Amino acid sequence: MKKILFVTSEAYPLIKTGGLGDVCSSLPKALTELGQDVRVLLPKYPSLKTVGEVRFLCSLRIDNHPITIFETTIPDSPVIAWLVDCPDLFNTLGNPYLDEQGLPWANNADRFTLFCRVAVEVAMDKVNRDWRPDIVHCNDWQSGLVPALLSLEIDRPKTVFTIHNMAYQGLFPVQSIYSLNLPGQLWNPNGLEFYGMLSFIKGGIAYADRITTVSPSYALEIQTPAFGYGLEGLLAHRSDDLVGIINGIDTNEWNPETDPYIAQRYNVHSLHEKQFNKSELQRRVNLPVNEHVPLFGLISRLVEQKGIDMVIECLPDMVDLPMQLVLLGNGDKDFEQRLQNLAHLYPDKIVIIIDYDESLAHLIEAGADVFLMPSRFEPCGLNQMYSQRYGTIPVVRKTGGLADTVVDTLPETLNNNSATGIVFKEANAGALLEAIKRTMLLYHNHDTWRQLQTNAMHRDFSWRSSAEQYIALYHSI
Repeated sequence: MKKILFVTSEAYPLIKTGGLGDVCSSLPKALTELGQDVRVLLPKYPSLKTVGEVRFLCSLRIDNHPITIFETTIPDSPVIAWLVDCPDLFNTLGNPYLDEQGLPWANNADRFTLFCRVAVEVAMDKVNRDWRPDIVHCNDWQSGLVPALLSLEIDRPKTVFTIHNMAYQGLFPVQSIYSLNLPGQLWNPNGLEFYGMLSFIKGGIAYADRITTVSPSYALEIQTPAFGYGLEGLLAHRSDDLVGIINGIDTNEWNPETDPYIAQRYNVHSLHEKQFNKSELQRRVNLPVNEHVPLFGLISRLVEQKGIDMVIECLPDMVDLPMQLVLLGNGDKDFEQRLQNLAHLYPDKIVIIIDYDESLAHLIEAGADVFLMPSRFEPCGLNQMYSQRYGTIPVVRKTGGLADTVVDTLPETLNNNSATGIVFKEANAGALLEAIKRTMLLYHNHDTWRQLQTNAMHRDFSWRSSAEQYIALYHSI
């Protein structure tokens, strides 16, 4: 058994802005089920949704900031969560990283530096809890300074740093190194310095004992200029310590047999009942109820990474086809406006919901026939796995975790029952539209479509296999 301190800026359902929140809840649960002793450390934001008892654990002071650590559990699990409360820095409502205008909070460097310092205090048991981890597992840039700061400690725990998305790096002006009171020996081209900027993510990449990404393909992609964001050289240099482990999904949370959010529960043997969810989704979003046209779903942050610009470019052609689209998400204000304009023009074909709604997300996964995920890059992705579990056929671009989890429908993959979706290669609207047309042809071949659904629903995307790989990694260091 290993003692693991899991350091993250979000964990569902306490706080979630995307896939990071799902992973940093599900992986600790899976590790705990496999007998590991896990503590999840995250900031105590005002918007945190705790359930049950939240009790005082200890208090400390760092750089004149009074800090309290509270203890609770990840809801619906035995996993202990330690919440770092620092009203001076974390007393901001709403999104953990962005203000109401969608801009990063001006004091993000201060907030997450302090969070990393607290993680080091906990890791070295300077908070006197009589619990000292063997492994400190950090996630994304918000915890990137932890491996760097721990490298200065004597008899420290081993560190793992997981890159969930290289696009978000935690870059701050050079002056930050002084105002944040960071140790001078970390400020060098082999350390936290990145072209004259302070890079949080580089702290994790340069100093962690092992680096992981959330899919094997993404581990290779980030060693290239196209996906490495200037750190591809360092990642290639550390390639012996870099491994890709595909994320699992929470198969209790995302299970069409037990899902409380959907209109009709079903499984692979009662796939005909999926149709009730389609009808309910059409009613819910005011689309014409029609079982014969394919209903496309899309749940996403509305940003270029997710290929939303390609979807917008395709929509005028898509509405000429006998299909419907329901999109749930928010993000880039220009994308939001352009999508809403198109929905206004074609109200019987397109519904755009600018929001994130967990219950509606589940109904879309259950009620849609097809799930669109045309990402320019996708470190892992979760929705393509949720979709397959619900018998909803994903249309994805061949990149990152999408390439690792969706098997394209070809004559040979149909023959060996491995086909689970439609995969296209080029990141442009023409390639996406061709994939959509190919999907429409498959949809109208009932036997082939049912085979795809059955293949998809038989895939095992549970966390157990991934968690076992992480445990093997922990033991290796």
